[in-house]
Amino acid sequence: MDADKKEKLEMEKKGKDDPKQQDGQDPEKSPADGKSLKYPKSVFFIIGNEFCERFSYYGMRTILSLFMIKALKLNEENATIIYHMFVMFCYFFPVFGALLADSYLGKFKTIAYLSIVYAAGNFVVATASATDIGLPSREMTYIGLLLIAIGTGGIKPCVSAFGGDQFVLPQQARQLASFFSVFYFAINAGSLISTWLTPELRTISCMGQTTCFPLAFGVPAILMLLSLVIFVIGRPGYKVFKPQGNVLVDVSKCVWNALTNKMKSADMKSHWLEHADERFSEKLRSDIRGMLRVLLLFVPLPIFWALYDQQGSRWTFQANNMNGRIGSWTIKPDQMQVVNPLLILLFLPLFETVVYPALNRAHLLTRPLQKMGTGGVLAAAAFVISALVELQLQAHYPVPLEAGLAQVRVYNSLPCDLQLAYANETFPVRRLEAWTRTDVPAPQGNASVVLGLSGSCLASAEQLALNLEEDKSVSFQLYSIDPVSQKVVSVQSRRVEDILEKDASPRVRVMYHFSDSSEHSVKFSMHGELMSNSNNISGTGDYALVPALEPAESYTITVDGKEVATNQLLDVGGVYTILVDNSDAVVLADVNPNVIHLMWLLPQYIVMSVAEVMFSVTGLEFAFTQAPVSMKSVLTSAWLLTVAFGNLIVVLITEIRFFSSQASEFFLFAGLMLVVMVLFIWLAVRYTYVESQSTDEARGAQPAAEQTDAAATKTDKS
Repeated sequence: MDADKKEKLEMEKKGKDDPKQQDGQDPEKSPADGKSLKYPKSVFFIIGNEFCERFSYYGMRTILSLFMIKALKLNEENATIIYHMFVMFCYFFPVFGALLADSYLGKFKTIAYLSIVYAAGNFVVATASATDIGLPSREMTYIGLLLIAIGTGGIKPCVSAFGGDQFVLPQQARQLASFFSVFYFAINAGSLISTWLTPELRTISCMGQTTCFPLAFGVPAILMLLSLVIFVIGRPGYKVFKPQGNVLVDVSKCVWNALTNKMKSADMKSHWLEHADERFSEKLRSDIRGMLRVLLLFVPLPIFWALYDQQGSRWTFQANNMNGRIGSWTIKPDQMQVVNPLLILLFLPLFETVVYPALNRAHLLTRPLQKMGTGGVLAAAAFVISALVELQLQAHYPVPLEAGLAQVRVYNSLPCDLQLAYANETFPVRRLEAWTRTDVPAPQGNASVVLGLSGSCLASAEQLALNLEEDKSVSFQLYSIDPVSQKVVSVQSRRVEDILEKDASPRVRVMYHFSDSSEHSVKFSMHGELMSNSNNISGTGDYALVPALEPAESYTITVDGKEVATNQLLDVGGVYTILVDNSDAVVLADVNPNVIHLMWLLPQYIVMSVAEVMFSVTGLEFAFTQAPVSMKSVLTSAWLLTVAFGNLIVVLITEIRFFSSQASEFFLFAGLMLVVMVLFIWLAVRYTYVESQSTDEARGAQPAAEQTDAAATKTDKS
């Protein structure tokens, strides 16, 4: 569950009691009964705006990791770095968005202007995803992601708060609570639908490819544009207030002043904040001291987010190497990201009504910090589970492309079996089969391989020179243009670059050689239903099956109406070359299909979701009840910054690359979480709880905008 959703959790608990007095509104002259005030219909434009914006954000983010490795051809490490830098900026820019809205433009203009930037970024990414039209796709993608981060980050602290501005408090406290309930539903509806839908859109064939990232990114882009249109249409009905300033600015000035004065002064005072000038009130200094006590307990948060946000990167790559086939239906690897929000919606009421009351009766985990400590340990456990799953997957991974090495596959479309000589060894290669080598040295970037060929259909032994490139895999099809009735005079070869990336559908390449000049047809069918039909094929060549075939175990291949292969397995993650000639077809797996089922990821998702409920949800509630009311908007910024720093930690660890094994890296993150939790438990034992401020105190201490911003934090990261 994203940070957008967490702000709402606090609002559901405290929103009914949170008062809010709007600028220029005299509460004594307002109707005493909130029901006499009409429900502001303008908020429905804000709710529609939020639904479309969350659809757009989650939709593009869900497919982003796989897009970078499949379309932009980044390796998993670089894709992980780019993904987490993007998320980092998404949670770094809210600080500037809040300052811009509260001090300069106001909420309406901030949302409107930055939504234009946001929509532009979406369309740039959608255009860049059409990698075959000659544009610099990588550079455009990076620019688009930066624009999206500025847009979504900038409006993040403003939308829910702007919705709260439309109500008169305390008279409309119940209506405000109902607004946040609908607002929260819009967030969940938009994110859940798009997280499930966009992976389906990317697997549609378009533009001659087996995937359609332009469509998958284009739909979120259109939704973001629609979000902006809906928001602007509601302008005549909005209550728009002038900027009133941001308490974060006052806090920053006070802290900076106190630190600089302390360095200049030799006086000893009870607290370093006492060195601040008298223009900073004692109440402000006291509230900052209270806030700092809570911020100290934010120490483990970045590590938690470092683990949590890898659901969209490392865990998605892990899912890409697993088999999601359930009967005739296949779960896409990036669709596994929908599991966490679904579990959170299930676990939140379950923990509030069943688990926590049971623990209280047993006198276990009765304090918030105890729950947070347990949640942190569970997050580490989730990564231990993912590491154990990764150890099982590693045994089935294909040999990766590496610098200094080249890979080659030689397919035999000659009319006889061959003996292939390479590096003082001889290898038998049957007709319509292949010889593979994944470790050909290419120290200078290129390699020339000389193969010796002999066989019953060759007039004499031949030598064949193949040119290879490092960090690439290429195939060569051997065939002859001579009549089958005589000995082959010369061997011909075709060079074809390999595409070995796994996908949720089997990737199939048909490599054919027909010895006559006639046109032929090749058909793929399953249980009598035609799945693919290629007509007017002649001579020698190859083609990829578009659209991609569905994973299944019972494919029949027909050449010119004659069944030449039956009960053929084409499964999830498999990369296949099918050799076809006049009378036969053989299915060869260049990359073996995924054998471990996707559902083995459920345990780590379940444990991580429980950890989120106990650590993250409890942690934010703890911070908002323990800190001074006037500091809640500062805590909002600090909470979002912990998400940014957590993603920065992932970037740094991925860049340093301590281990070549992904399982070892998962163990490293689990260990880091456990180490940080030891520090957290030490701090928690020393912490003294403070009584929550009453509602009456809150009314006098917290400005209206800060009250709404505090509630809004729950809809931003969970």
